[in-house]
Amino acid sequence: QVATVTEYGAFIKIPGCRKQGLVHKTHMSACRVDKPSEIVDVGDKVWVKLIRKEMKDDKLKLSLSMKVVNQGTGKDLDPNNVSLDQDERKKRMFRDYTSQKITLEAVLNTVCKKCGCKGHFAKECFVQPGGTKYSLIPEEEEEEVAAAGHERDKKTSLADDSSKKRKK
Repeated sequence: QVATVTEYGAFIKIPGCRKQGLVHKTHMSACRVDKPSEIVDVGDKVWVKLIRKEMKDDKLKLSLSMKVVNQGTGKDLDPNNVSLDQDERKKRMFRDYTSQKITLEAVLNTVCKKCGCKGHFAKECFVQPGGTKYSLIPEEEEEEVAAAGHERDKKTSLADDSSKKRKK
């Protein structure tokens, strides 16, 4: 039996028990409930299911649900608590990702057949014939490795040149 109705739910007297349980407005109906007073009135008899017992400050708090019980027959519509578990997961899984920035660091390891630049395909190329060619700026590490390789190539070519001179 409904004992009191508040803005956030209704307190229910449980027969054979001195405690009252709360049916929160989110557990009154499968539809959204803005005002619990539109659903139940004081003195109404409703079917409820105990969904949570909690000890807080040495007081027992009972959470009840009307939406998982058929109000005509009192039959439990969710005997394995599947929908209740899904509701709990939805509440826990929500995270605010708006503050995290997304950075894309992937570059295609291809060379365009149209313009000869790296990082895109010919069908994605916007270069006009005879127009300006654009390419990706190499990373600092890549520049250092390329410069070291270029210096090594110069040294080997100079060594080759000096060995050719000696043979003559």
